[in-house]
Amino acid sequence: MSGAHPADPIAEAFEEHRARLTAVAYRVLGSHADADDAVQEAWLRLSRQDAGAIDNLGGWLTTVVGRISLDLLRSGRTRRTVPLDDRPTDLAHLGDVIDLADPTDLAVTIDRNPAPEDLVALGDSIGLALLTVLDSLRPDERLAFVLHDVFAVPHGETGAILGKSADATKMLTSRARRKVRAAQHPASARRRQREVVQAFLAAARDGRFEQLLQVLHPEVKFTVHSPNGRFVTLGATEVATRARVAGSAARGHTVTVNGWPGVISWSEDGTPLSLLAFTVADGRITGITALIDPARLALMDLPHPV
Repeated sequence: MSGAHPADPIAEAFEEHRARLTAVAYRVLGSHADADDAVQEAWLRLSRQDAGAIDNLGGWLTTVVGRISLDLLRSGRTRRTVPLDDRPTDLAHLGDVIDLADPTDLAVTIDRNPAPEDLVALGDSIGLALLTVLDSLRPDERLAFVLHDVFAVPHGETGAILGKSADATKMLTSRARRKVRAAQHPASARRRQREVVQAFLAAARDGRFEQLLQVLHPEVKFTVHSPNGRFVTLGATEVATRARVAGSAARGHTVTVNGWPGVISWSEDGTPLSLLAFTVADGRITGITALIDPARLALMDLPHPV
């Protein structure tokens, strides 16, 4: 903890609550970096307070972290996502859901797998799938749901953070709970889509033609944006024979492109080599878009998996 002396009793008291505060912030924000920022800001605010005048330090810190997290959510420092329900799945849209013709109009986020200690911190009450579902909630709904349903914070205390009455907060939490339950199926669908893409990449890497055909839709569309122009391949058999381009991406880092599964590959010097995006419907890949044009890749604000 920056600026805290190890023998400082206030710092020691804060450290006793740090794990819980980090868990609260992470569950609300869905980002370890933002959660750490929120907890550090809570420490700075505590250091400016007369801690002896705080009757319930744990409750005070939870309130502060909740307000900071709410401000971060409202400020827009959250991942851009595309809800699964908004995506066309009929065959008329095969391969055209993701258009890399305008590379600056894409939202690309790294899929980060938490370290084992982070998984322990998540606990059994909430998982990565639920964090994905929480992205569909408004900031006040998300905070109300997490504090009450995950951490059992009374509605009155949550309402004080939100500036609402206990009854209004209770209704807000109930609405958020209904949305979470309704969105759990799409969250599972997103995991299944990623599994289909991983199966395709593994088969492409190993040259397993039959396995490629199993995960490709018969009318799959493979579009490559290269320095020499745009090239389109149609049909599972043709795409499977050209899958080596995609297979090399198996060594890249998984990302989400406008809400769909994708892969970024990087050179050793940190230059992006390729960006692939996949559309998936009914357990099969319906479209693959590959961007291997260095000029277009340079225009994009691509996240680096460091």
